[in-house]
Amino acid sequence: MSKPTPHQPPVPGPRPVPGPGPQRRPAAAPVAAPTRSDADRAAAVAAATAHGRIDDDLRVFLLTPEGEREVGQYPDAEPQAALEYFAGRFIDAVDQADLLEQRLAAGADAAQVRSSARTHLEELPELAAIGDMTALTAQLTALIERTDAAQEQARADRAERLDEGRAKRTQIVTEAESVAAQDPERTQWKQSAARMRELFDAWKSIQGQYPRLPRAEDQELWGRFSAARSTFDRGRKAHFAQLDARSSEGKRVKEKLIVRAEELSGSTEWRDTAAKYRGLMDEWKAAPRAGRRDDDALWARFRAAQDVFFDARTAENARIDDEYRGNLTVKEALLDEARALLPVKDIDATKTALRGIQDRWEDAGRVPRADLSRIEGGLREVEKALADAEASEWERTNPETRARTSGVLAQLEDSIAELEDDVVKARESGDSRRVAAAEEALEARRSWFAQLRQTADELA
Repeated sequence: MSKPTPHQPPVPGPRPVPGPGPQRRPAAAPVAAPTRSDADRAAAVAAATAHGRIDDDLRVFLLTPEGEREVGQYPDAEPQAALEYFAGRFIDAVDQADLLEQRLAAGADAAQVRSSARTHLEELPELAAIGDMTALTAQLTALIERTDAAQEQARADRAERLDEGRAKRTQIVTEAESVAAQDPERTQWKQSAARMRELFDAWKSIQGQYPRLPRAEDQELWGRFSAARSTFDRGRKAHFAQLDARSSEGKRVKEKLIVRAEELSGSTEWRDTAAKYRGLMDEWKAAPRAGRRDDDALWARFRAAQDVFFDARTAENARIDDEYRGNLTVKEALLDEARALLPVKDIDATKTALRGIQDRWEDAGRVPRADLSRIEGGLREVEKALADAEASEWERTNPETRARTSGVLAQLEDSIAELEDDVVKARESGDSRRVAAAEEALEARRSWFAQLRQTADELA
C-alpha cells in the first residue's frame, strides 16, 4: 500500500484524497439525498465523468469553460474508478439540489431552502467533484430566485391566514360577549355554558391552526374573550346561588304547609276543612320550587295528608248515600206523579195536586248527593211549567191589557179610514209614486189591525 498523500487519511486500502480548500460548512437544515436506482445513478455518474480528466499521477481535474481545476487524487486505483468517485460526489450534490427543489415545492420554509441553496452554491467553486458545474450552478441560482418568489407568496399567504385567523378570533369573542350579555332571567344556562366551552375549544384550535396575531392585538382579543367568560361564569354562579336560595325558601314554606295539612287531616268538618285545603293548595302553588327531588318528595307528603281527609269524607258520604237510597226511590215516584200533571189544563187543580206532592217530597228526606241535582231539577221543571201557565192566564184575563187593546184598535180604525181617503186622492192626482206610498201605508195599518184583532179575540 502506498504512503498517504498530505490530503489522504491514514486508513488501509485505496482511498480518494480531496483537493485543497476549506471543509464543507453545515447546511441550514440537514438534507438527505433522494434515492436513485442503480441504473440511473450509473448513467448519471458516467455523464458526469465527461467533465473531468485524470493524469498519470491519478490526480483528477474538473473541466470547465474557464479552464480546469484539480479536485483531488485517488491513489492506487484504476483511472476510471477515480473519475467515477469524484463524479459520484457531483451526483450527490445534484441530488441535494433536487431535494431542495422538492422541499420548496412541498411548501417548506422558503428562507431555509434559500439558505441551504446559497450554501451549496458558495461551495461549488471548491467542491471536490467533477460534473456539469455550470448546469448545477444554474439550477441552484434558479432555485434561489424561486425561493424569493415563494417567500413573497408565503408572506402573502401568511397575511391572508393572519386575517382569517383574526376574523375567526373576533367572531368567537363577539359571540362570547353576546352570550355573556344575555338577560339572566331568560338565559338557558345549560345550553349557554356548553356554547361557551365550544367557543373556548374553538379558540384553542384557531391558536394552533393560524399564525399568532401581533402581541398587542392578541392580548386585546384574549382580554375581551376572557372578560366575557368571567362575566358569564359570575352570572351563572349568581343565578344558581339565587336558585338555591329560592329552593331553600320553597322547602321551608312547603314544610310548614305540610304540617298544617297534616293537622287538618283528621277533621270531620267536611265543608270548612275542604275550603281550608283549597286555601293550602293555593299557597302551595304560589310557593317557590324546592328543587326537583325535594319538590316531588314534599308534594307526596302534602298530597298524602289531603288524601287522609278526602278519603274519610268520601267514605262518610258513601255511608250517608246508602242511607238515602230509600228516599231516592220515593222521590223518583213522586217526580213521575208530578210530571204526569203536564201539560197544565186546569191551573187550580194542578196547583192542588202539586202542593200535595211537594208536602210528601219534604217528608221523604234527602237523597244521595249524586242524584240530588237530577231529582230536584225535575221537580223544579214541573213547578216552572205551572208558574208559566199562571202567568199566561193572568196576561190573557188582565182588564188593563184588554182595555189597551180596544183603544189601539179604535185608533187603528180611524187611521185606516184616513189612509183610504189618501189612496183615493193619490189616484185622482195620477201620481204613481204617491199612489204606491199611500197604498203601502194602508196595507201596513190593515195588517197591524188584523193582528191586534186576533189578540183581542183571544183575550175575550
